[in-house]
Amino acid sequence: MTEAAQAPVPAQTDQAPEQTALAPARFDTLPLDPKLLRAVGDQGYAAMTPIQAKAIPLVLQGRDVMGAAQTGTGKTAAFSIPLLQKMMRHETASVSPARHPVRALVLAPTRELADQVAQNIKAYAKHSNLRVAVVFGGIDMKPQTLELKGGVEVLIATPGRLLDHIEAKNCVLNQVEYVVLDEADRMLDIGFLPDLQRILSYLPKQRQTLLFSATFSPEIKRLANSYLQDPITVEVARANATATNVEQRFYSVTDDDKRNVVRQVLKDRAITQALVFVNSKLGAARLARTFERDGLRTSALHGDKSQDERLKALASFKKGEVDILVCTDVAARGLDIADLPAVFNFDVPFNAEDYVHRIGRTGRPFEVEDDRPRRPPRPRFDDEPRREPSASSPRLPSPPRAPVPQKNRDPFFDRPYEASSAPAEKPEWEMTAPVGRPPISGNIRSKRKVAALLGGGSKA
Repeated sequence: MTEAAQAPVPAQTDQAPEQTALAPARFDTLPLDPKLLRAVGDQGYAAMTPIQAKAIPLVLQGRDVMGAAQTGTGKTAAFSIPLLQKMMRHETASVSPARHPVRALVLAPTRELADQVAQNIKAYAKHSNLRVAVVFGGIDMKPQTLELKGGVEVLIATPGRLLDHIEAKNCVLNQVEYVVLDEADRMLDIGFLPDLQRILSYLPKQRQTLLFSATFSPEIKRLANSYLQDPITVEVARANATATNVEQRFYSVTDDDKRNVVRQVLKDRAITQALVFVNSKLGAARLARTFERDGLRTSALHGDKSQDERLKALASFKKGEVDILVCTDVAARGLDIADLPAVFNFDVPFNAEDYVHRIGRTGRPFEVEDDRPRRPPRPRFDDEPRREPSASSPRLPSPPRAPVPQKNRDPFFDRPYEASSAPAEKPEWEMTAPVGRPPISGNIRSKRKVAALLGGGSKA
């Protein structure tokens, strides 16, 4: 089990040092509209973070950008503020929906991340006439439909719900000028690649595309080469590196002791709130009920809960009404919770990228102060008895145990690992497609032509 506690130790590295000298350090040195500067000031922002200082000038220049930075370094502002600035030339006070087409599309992998990105962008655009909307699944489509038909310039969406609105003809994307893939590696992990390809096929070819994430996998880089035009990579940390401003600890304990360790760490370090990550929805629900019985204000956040329940649980946690939020990886990406003291990895995640997002690594042993009765350890077959035999009752030596024969053993599994020399197959998005049409995955069925005979009513 791992725990990550906050400890401010800022540090960054860079692969493009030539950009650092030219990047301004403060927002008021950027060529931004006064309305945007006022909104940025309302948020308490003065100096830019490294990813913002490097990415914002490039986005303002119209370049496609791949931005890699650690979680919590302001990636949302790095792409949203310059895009809002570029859209200010279209700003209008007209109430006509036709004057407010979708010009910027932001795709996010989870509902919680989409909602949070929308809140941030609305805060940056609040003094302007630019309209911002968010659509995601799990809730009724009717309010979203009304908002879309009223006209929005910036649309934040999860891929599945966006396709629902496209098929229902609730939104048209033929005037989109800017596309942002936020945490795109997560979208590929959970199977959104066919949806991404379908969405991108609806967009104009001439557009500015941005890709931001804390981790870049080889698949993401191949995706970027397919859909980005001569992108510039901006990195302020080692690839897939954990956050440097987080104290990381590893506690080696048994499964039965995990919950007691969490409680003891919370008590010893006077931690008032914590996120506890598990790998399954059922495990999250069970662990939340157990912490609740221990007297801790606890809530669960996972995919089996309705969107209303998920948003309420997250809002209660942000307000301090909940001590522990037990969650799956739906909360591992991009969520901004102010002054969060600690994150516990109750279960080790399945891949390293999710581990980076959760924050937690390295280790030391941990002893639990627990006075509950313990069951004696189960002896192995070749263990000696704990008590010494007395002289009056000597113990006879046990006969030697015959080795267990290993049947059907395949020597292939005893060989050391050897890297494959065969060339990797091309990803689905690099498949050839007819001239004039975007690449389409084999998982997407083409539309069939259907013959129909239409006739009017007969007259008697």
